[in-house]
Amino acid sequence: MNFQYLSKIRQQNPLVHNITNLVSAHFTANGLLAIGASPFMSSTLDEMSQVPAIADALVINMGALSITQVEAMLVAGKAMNELGKPVVLDPVGAGATAYRQQIAKKLLSEIRFSAIRGNAGEVAFLAGVDWQAKGVDAGCGHADVAMLAKDCANRYGCVVAVSGAVDYVSDGDVVFTINNGTPMFPKITASGCLLAGVCGAFLAVANPSEALQAVVAAAGSYAVAGELVAARLEQTQLGQFYVGLMDCLGAIDDDTVAKFAKIDEYQGGLS
Repeated sequence: MNFQYLSKIRQQNPLVHNITNLVSAHFTANGLLAIGASPFMSSTLDEMSQVPAIADALVINMGALSITQVEAMLVAGKAMNELGKPVVLDPVGAGATAYRQQIAKKLLSEIRFSAIRGNAGEVAFLAGVDWQAKGVDAGCGHADVAMLAKDCANRYGCVVAVSGAVDYVSDGDVVFTINNGTPMFPKITASGCLLAGVCGAFLAVANPSEALQAVVAAAGSYAVAGELVAARLEQTQLGQFYVGLMDCLGAIDDDTVAKFAKIDEYQGGLS
């Protein structure tokens, strides 16, 4: 596994355009700055045809949807496709309401995504698998999460990352597991949203043929950072974890990720 992306991000300072929600915008912007990327936070429709010319990646987050915001997503996403630049989807709460289901399907039918990053409930909906999701939380179900990642990747022709106690990342052919992280991640708002942004930054400095490797490295780096911070905290110190995660993302390097990452190719039950 190639762990050279953090150094590339800090050298190249890629501009990552985020069309996101008010809950996650501040956290995502600070996290991207910490790893060395340059965040651009805008959903102003009038500039969506222009921003792709200067952006290196686009991250579309479905956390708080308005009609105007969806229009901005479509314009920006299609422009990035025309320029051959990576686009990441974070399908927040995709299966929670009929409206979100409709918007998720529209985005996926009109924009070509390089990667999708979601929890098991969100990815299960996209893959057409029955799952008992709870709002924007992962919920529960009986499907093999590795197969969810693989099936969803095949359905949409992109890399899919499923976040959880174990992260699964697939390009539709192989599946990688990431056994790092901490239960503190889901206890702070927008931790998944920031991971989608981090995936965008890693894809921004990767060759298109390296999309799977870049997303695995992004998820691994993020999980290792959280694990290192949590190791020195009590599980109730969520405020300290929030701040500590920013500090660790600013300090972590490729060598540290390579040392601590527990990344393996999944071997169980795939066909």
